[in-house]
Parts: sequence; structure tokens; C-alpha cells
Amino acid sequence: MEGYYKKWFFPLVLPAIILFVLVILIPFILGVIYSFTGWRGTYFSGGGAWYESFVGIKNYLRAFQNERFMQSLWYTFRYTVVAVVAINLTGLVFALLVNGVRRGAGAYRTVFFLPNLLGGLALGYIWQIIFNTIYTDLLFGPNGIIPVDFLAYMLQDQTKALFALAIMMVWQTAGYMMIIYVTGLNNIPGDLYEAAEIDGTTWWQQFWHVTVPMLMPSITICVFLTLANSFKLLDQNIALTDGNFGTRMLAMQILRTTKDTTPPDYGLAQAQAVIFFVMIAVITLAQVSLTKKQEVEL
Repeated sequence: MEGYYKKWFFPLVLPAIILFVLVILIPFILGVIYSFTGWRGTYFSGGGAWYESFVGIKNYLRAFQNERFMQSLWYTFRYTVVAVVAINLTGLVFALLVNGVRRGAGAYRTVFFLPNLLGGLALGYIWQIIFNTIYTDLLFGPNGIIPVDFLAYMLQDQTKALFALAIMMVWQTAGYMMIIYVTGLNNIPGDLYEAAEIDGTTWWQQFWHVTVPMLMPSITICVFLTLANSFKLLDQNIALTDGNFGTRMLAMQILRTTKDTTPPDYGLAQAQAVIFFVMIAVITLAQVSLTKKQEVEL
């Protein structure tokens, strides 16, 4: 079998390599080049070819001078902090609860995981109804059962919408993170807990000094996924608020830049996309490096 894989490895991976080059690598390189030009989508401003419309770093400077871009950048950072903490804590709590269930654990895992199968747009429209009808009209609005101002009209306020988006994403993705955490919990040797009990440790001490250190590989993966997905959030942002009331996030800002400018400034949009890519790459690589150092080897 090993000889078979050695013989056929390159022919088998060649289609994937070709697809990666054509669909991802070449468009990415062209996008970086176009970010330094006056690209308008169907033509280059100032010349017939891209090198004739070269503007240097002008598009990048304009991006950081763009009020909407900076606002969406700050809003995305704020949301990411809230979402990463909330999703991972909820996923870990679900994992601890499910891991303690002896009967029907598979059914519980399935129920918690199912929301992850919903598409972003469908999810956003469903939760739009929940926040506008159930939260506002039935439960927490002025005429609701339990009037709570913060939980009413959540999609009509920038700060409230941030937490509404976080609530929706916790509901969708916490079950997925739970599966990863459950796998990590099952890989922790029971001897460590037995030794800790002999030493007279409490549940909290066992959790903090045994579970968390041994769970760091799973934490690294989950934090990486939630961090990257939070920055890249688009469909849910469009469906839930459509960027109204100052709730536009970075991915939507890049998408809408061509509509905000006349004629459509694809060069500026592409410069924002490159900044977006570099920012996500730096932050996620730094996070993986930091959490990797905390991992414990048996």
C-alpha cells in the first residue's frame, strides 16, 4: 500500500494543485497587483494596461483615510473579541456537560451541532425574525413579558447589534467547537485525575491545572477557527443588519466599496482586501504561536 501511494501520489494530487493555482494563487497575485493600480473593474483608469495606471500605495493610504473602512475595522475587532470568548466558553461548557452524560451522549452532540449546518444567509434571516418579533415584541420590548431595554430593538443599535451578532454565531458554531473540545477531553488520561483526587484537589483545581493544560491543542484549534471566522464574517452580517446603524464589518465593507464609489473603485476595494488578508494572517499566526507554547506533552 505504501508503494502504491508513492507511485500515484503526484498524479492524485495534481488536479488539486492545478485547481489551487487557477482558483486561488493566480487571482490572489493579480489582486495584489491591481491594488496598486486605478482598476475600475472593466478598465484601468489612466491607461489601457495595468502598468499604465500604477498609483503606488495611494489606494492603501486612501483605505486608512476612509472613515467607513476604519469604522468597520474597529467594529470587526470589537465583535471578534466578544465572539471568540463567547463561542469558546460556550463550546467548552457544552463539551464538559456532554462528556459527563453516560446515556444518549451522541444525541446531545447531534442536537448541539445541527445549527452549524445552516447557511449564513438563512441563519441571519431566521435570527432577524427572532430579534425583531420574539425578543422585541413578545419578550423584552416595552410591551413584552419582561421589559429589558438592552434586549429590545437589538438590530437598530450599533452596540446591541454587535451582541446580537455574537448571540447568533454562538448558537451556530458553539456545537462545532464542542466536538473538538470533546475529542480533546477524551484524550486526557484518567490517571491524571485519579492522582489529583488522591492529592485532595477540588474540581476547580483539577479543571484549571489538569484539564486546561491538557486541552490546549483543542483550544489552539478552536481559537484559531473562531478568530479567523469572526474576521471573515459576511453572510450573517448582510442578512441580520445589512450594515445599517454602523454595523458594517470588514468583509461587507470590501464588498460594498465598489457601490460606494463612482465609478466603482476596484483598486481601492482590492487594497482593503490585501490589508484584510495581512491582518488576519498576522493575528492568527500570532495566536497559534502563543497558544502552541502553552501545550503540554505527555
